[in-house]
Amino acid sequence: MLPRTVSISINEFLLLAFADTRELQLLHFSLFLGIYLAALLGNSLIITAVACDHRLHTPMYFFLLNLSLLDLGTISTTVPKSMANSLWDTGAISYLGCAAQVFLFALLLGEYCLLTVMAYDRYVAICRPLHYGILMGSRACVKMAAAAWSSGFLYSVLHTANTFSISLCQGNTVDQFFCEIPQILKLSCSDSYLREVWLLVVSACLGFGCFVFIVLSYVQIFTVVLRMPSEQGRRKAFSTSLPHLAVFSLFVSTDLFTCLKPPSLSSPALYLVVAVLYSVVPPAVNLLIYSMRNKELKDALRKVISWTFFSSGNIASVLHK
Repeated sequence: MLPRTVSISINEFLLLAFADTRELQLLHFSLFLGIYLAALLGNSLIITAVACDHRLHTPMYFFLLNLSLLDLGTISTTVPKSMANSLWDTGAISYLGCAAQVFLFALLLGEYCLLTVMAYDRYVAICRPLHYGILMGSRACVKMAAAAWSSGFLYSVLHTANTFSISLCQGNTVDQFFCEIPQILKLSCSDSYLREVWLLVVSACLGFGCFVFIVLSYVQIFTVVLRMPSEQGRRKAFSTSLPHLAVFSLFVSTDLFTCLKPPSLSSPALYLVVAVLYSVVPPAVNLLIYSMRNKELKDALRKVISWTFFSSGNIASVLHK
C-alpha cells in the first residue's frame, strides 16, 4: 500500500540564495541594487518623456509607456526582496508575500499581450500606413492597452488562486530566488497540482499564439521595408521596429530556454541565471534598447534630464540664498 501524503500548513517559504558566504551575498546585493536602480531610472525616464513631450503622444510611445509601467511593477516584485534576503542573510518570505509575488509576476502575460499589440502597431504603420489613423486611433489604443492589462490581471488571479489552493506536502523550500509557480508546484501533493498544470498549458498556448502573431507580423514588416526604394525610409522603419523586436527576442528566448532545456542541464544555479535573464534584465535595458536608434525619444529624454537638473539647480540656489 502506497504511503499517504499529508498536507502541511505553511506560514512562510524559503527562497534559494545566490550565495552562502557573506562577501558573495554583499556582491549579489550590490549587483542587484545597480540593476534595480538602472531599471527604475530608465523606465521612469521613458514614462516621464512620453507623458510630457507632445511629440511622443502617438500609439507607439503610448504602448511603450504601458510596457515601462509593467516592467517597473514586475522587477519591483522580485528584486527588492532578493536584495533584502542577501543583506540580512535570510531566505524567508511570508506566505502572503509569496502569493503577492506570484500574482504580480504573473502579470507578465500582460507583457506578452503588450508586445503583441506593439507588433500590430508597427505592422499597421509600415504595411498599411493609409489606414493607420483609423485602425490605431486613440480609442482603439486605449481599448488594446486595457485588454492587455485585463488579460494579465485575469491570468494572475486564476494562477494565484489555483496555486495557493493546492495542498503542499513537500516542505517549504522554493528552488528559485522568488516565488515561481513551477517551483511551488514541486511542493504539492501527488495529484493536487493537475488543474494548475492544465491552466499553465492553456496559458502556454495563448503565449505561443502571441509569439506566432508577432513573428508573422515582422515577416511582413521586413518584406515591405526591404522593398522600400528610399534608404531614409528603410532606416526610419528599422529604427522603430528593431528595438521592439530586440526586447521581444530577449524575453522569449530566455522563456523558451526555461521551458525546453534538457533535464541534463537542470540545476539550481542554472535556474537562477535564466530567471535573472528573463525577469530582471529586460526591464533594466528598456531605455538603452528603445533610445539607441530613436532620435525622437533621445531628444525627449535630453529635455527631461536637462529640465530635471535645471530645476534642481534653481531650487538649490533659492535654498542657498
